[in-house]
Amino acid sequence: MSTITESVNVTVPIRRAYDQWTRFEAFPRFMDGVEEVRRVDDTTLHWRTRIAGVTREFDARITERRPDERVAWKSLNGPTHAGVVTFHRLDDTTTRVTVQLEIDPEGFADKAGDRLGALTHRVRGDLRRFKTFVESRGVPVGGRPGRSLPPLTAR
Repeated sequence: MSTITESVNVTVPIRRAYDQWTRFEAFPRFMDGVEEVRRVDDTTLHWRTRIAGVTREFDARITERRPDERVAWKSLNGPTHAGVVTFHRLDDTTTRVTVQLEIDPEGFADKAGDRLGALTHRVRGDLRRFKTFVESRGVPVGGRPGRSLPPLTAR
C-alpha cells in the first residue's frame, strides 16, 4: 500500500474550490488518464480510466462529505484505494487543496511505476492542472457540486 500526499494553493475562494472539485464529471478536464466519471447515485461514482494503454473501470463510494472542508472516498472494486481531499482557507481568495491517497497498485507494471514515483507525479500534475482549471473559470463547470447533497460523515 502506498500513501501519497500532495497540495496546491489555488487563487479562488474555498467555496469555489470545493464546488469545482466535487463536480466529479469535470475530472477528465484536468486529471491525466481519466476518461469519464459518472455519478451513479448520491454516494457512488463510476470511473473509466486509460493509463499506459490500459482501460480500467471501477466504482468508488463517497464516505464523507463536508462542504468547504473535505470529501473522502474508497474504491468498491478495481484498484484498491481510498483518499481524502481537504480544503483549507488561507485568506478570502486563496485555498489550499490537499490530496491524501492510499493505493495498492495492481500488477507488476503498476507496482514498478509506483516504486519509481509515477503515482506521486500523476497526483502532483493533476493538482497543477486543477489549479489552472479552477482559476481560469469564473464559475465551476461540469455536473452538480457536492454541496447540493446532504453532508456525509464517515461510514
